[in-house]
Amino acid sequence: MKSKRIISRVIFIFFSALLLLLMLTVLELNKNTVLGFVLAAFAAAAFFMGYRLVKIRRNKWYLKLALWVGWVAAFAGVLFLTWPPVRAVPAVKVKNPAKTEVRTVAQGQVQGVFNADKSVEVYTGIPYAQPPVGELRWKEPQDPKPWSGVLAANKFAPMSMQPSNLPIYDSLVQIIGYHDYRISLDDNYTPPMSEDSLYLNIWKPAGDSEHLPVLVYIHGGSLQTGQPWYADYSGEGLAREGVIVVNMGYRLGVFGYYANEELAAESPNGTTGNYGLLDQIKALEWVKRNITSFGGDPANVTLAGESAGAASVSALCTSPLAKGLFKRVILESSTVASVNPPHSFRTMDDALEAGQKTMRQLNCSSVAQLRKLSAKELVAQASNHHHMTVDGYALTETPYESYQKGIHNEQAILHGYNEEESAAFIVFDHAKLSNYESKVRGYFKDSADDILDLYPAKSDAEADRNWAEIYGAVFFDYPHYCLNRLAVKNDIPVYEYLFAKTNGRLGNWHSGEEVYCYGNIPGDSRLYDSRDRELSAEMVGYWKNFITTGDPNGGGLPQWEKNTGSDRVMYFGGDTEMRDEKEHALFAVLDKMDGWKQQ
Repeated sequence: MKSKRIISRVIFIFFSALLLLLMLTVLELNKNTVLGFVLAAFAAAAFFMGYRLVKIRRNKWYLKLALWVGWVAAFAGVLFLTWPPVRAVPAVKVKNPAKTEVRTVAQGQVQGVFNADKSVEVYTGIPYAQPPVGELRWKEPQDPKPWSGVLAANKFAPMSMQPSNLPIYDSLVQIIGYHDYRISLDDNYTPPMSEDSLYLNIWKPAGDSEHLPVLVYIHGGSLQTGQPWYADYSGEGLAREGVIVVNMGYRLGVFGYYANEELAAESPNGTTGNYGLLDQIKALEWVKRNITSFGGDPANVTLAGESAGAASVSALCTSPLAKGLFKRVILESSTVASVNPPHSFRTMDDALEAGQKTMRQLNCSSVAQLRKLSAKELVAQASNHHHMTVDGYALTETPYESYQKGIHNEQAILHGYNEEESAAFIVFDHAKLSNYESKVRGYFKDSADDILDLYPAKSDAEADRNWAEIYGAVFFDYPHYCLNRLAVKNDIPVYEYLFAKTNGRLGNWHSGEEVYCYGNIPGDSRLYDSRDRELSAEMVGYWKNFITTGDPNGGGLPQWEKNTGSDRVMYFGGDTEMRDEKEHALFAVLDKMDGWKQQ
């Protein structure tokens, strides 16, 4: 009898401790406030006291069950009562950071803050356009209005409107996808989101300087998600090396890429469907007009982007509105230079059709009615509107057509892709031997036999590996191959890379290169080894050289050859060396499917 009581007690302690641990874990992953942990502890104490009283007095099973249910119900109440508040993201992770000197721009004065070791000045939340709200929704960005006093540029502005997840979901992505989650009570909040998001951020080397090279960076996220404060592409790393870095928020999803004939008719420029692209151009205009106040050289600006950000850079290379706003470009893991870009781009007919579909879905018959809807009512349409288009204003034709005519804005290109670009996109769409052929035939149609000849599969492992490489090549590698050939045709110096370095975090998946080339590997992270840090130093050196002169070489780095034959890339992996590009047989099939013509 005594042994049964001991076993019963052990089981009770085990399950109650397990439940308490689960509750505390949920509070941490969901970023609930500190009060949530305090209240959860009180709820647990109340449960244990109640359980003991029930056991002493009556020991009835249904009373015990009621206590368990009550504890869970109390925790649910705590979870919602202490939900993480909305709070602006600070410019630097320093308590009471030192303030910079006051600087003057066209609209007024701004004052930023220093980073931890005071080597970098950071200015965040500077408006480069008026808030695109109310009647300015779906209109070209307007010049920002002047302000009085000194603008405290010490917090990031809200991220642009985009579909959002519960905080716990984002935490699980960090754990499962990035293997990089740190327990902290300093981040128990959620960042703000708003249509009012047209602000830019600046990182500069500390102190007075003149004529520094400038990098303007456009974040990725399929033109429907993303924010400027992500640590991997923070400007701090390059600013330490003498480069001024600027990034910005821009309209996303339905707010940035909705197209409607009524909108085109009301526009003085006859444009619709490219509002996010126009925002990026507006930010570049602001940089050209104001960057000297921060020690930058407006005549030495490099435009960079990753994923959809790189697709945007690719479009801006042939936009007549962007001429003279930058000198060279860096494109990571995307371009829209192929005949029919596989993502981030669509025809105007498709854009207008999607616009009418959205209007019907929202029971609206005019743009005026759409403008009366709240941003929250519209944001769910993001997946239907995250593509640029030829609008006759920002883009008068496709980039492919412009390059074929010799029309482009950049004087040098650095670009490339990662070895496992597809990994994040096929997490739930892996191929097996049983479905591999149907997947290939479903996408490649009449060219499927050519693909199956190039990539035969005799096992599940081969099928999965082949599908991953094919997917990555179609959506990422091949568009870079197209851009490289167009650059060579136009005598543009062009340098291409393949990032292949693995690590304990994101590795060489899509966007995995960013923490390396922008110099932001955390010093205390055990997810990276000495080779990772060595490679990061090399990539930062190449990026800095290119941003400064248009040539990545110099400073004792391994020689990076121009890709004049569109067949040689700089390999960033266990070694840093030039290698042959390996997918040209597949590219030949894609050329045939796409209708590529080298004029």
